Amino acid sequence: MSNPEDARGLKPPDIFRRWLARQPAPAGVPFYALSGAQGSGKTTAITRAGGEGAVRLSIDDFYLGNSERAAMARDIHPSFAVRGAPGTHDAGLMMECVDALRNATDASRTAIPRFDKLADDRLPVSQWEVVRGRPQRLLMEGWCVGALPEPDAAHGAPINSVEAKDPDGVWRAWQEEQLAGPYARLWDMVDAYLHLEAPGFEAVSVWRVQQEATTRGCAVEDLSPEIRAWVADFIQYYERISRRMLDGKKREGVRVWIDQDRGYVRSSEAI
Repeated sequence: MSNPEDARGLKPPDIFRRWLARQPAPAGVPFYALSGAQGSGKTTAITRAGGEGAVRLSIDDFYLGNSERAAMARDIHPSFAVRGAPGTHDAGLMMECVDALRNATDASRTAIPRFDKLADDRLPVSQWEVVRGRPQRLLMEGWCVGALPEPDAAHGAPINSVEAKDPDGVWRAWQEEQLAGPYARLWDMVDAYLHLEAPGFEAVSVWRVQQEATTRGCAVEDLSPEIRAWVADFIQYYERISRRMLDGKKREGVRVWIDQDRGYVRSSEAI
């Protein structure tokens, strides 16, 4: 473990910037991943610390649209109507985007999807971001980035009220199959991982409320009781996989533990 004096008080953007600076330059366009629980500061980190020529990819922008998730809810399990769980992203589209960007030329134009969280739907293609030319590096962030499958998860007892709606484990089993399939193939494309480690899952509820206030453009204290109740329910869709990622069940990479205020505590390697 490492806890260098000069790392004290670092926030995710500075942590990520220092980690990026230590990465060897691979041939071609490097592809780096940043994982961390909801609200841990991933988006801010890759936005502020990516550097010139970086293309930033959020797994949240690759959520399936409302109609596609409604079809999953009808055909597989009702809980798939809610975005978040593995299986509700278009991992195939993300791999296509990564491939296109890694093989881009100066004349290339690559469209990257965008997702509207307030509308809970993917934006039309006309509103996607268009990346012009060949990037210097690709940066991906997301709460489940690098998560490993756990086939037995479908057979355990429910850990919250959302899982209680899945007594036969159908919803959980499908997530694990997706993590072992398309998500694993996406994770295989990554050159190196940095994992932000929350002090515990309890911190996620606080961070997610803050994140919701930011998304809605208001102060935390102005969030209604109904929105706060929705957040409390929403994070349960992430809970099982978030907890096991905090236990280290994810792709190998540098782990950086942060405190409730997202400040550096220690790391598995020097940063």
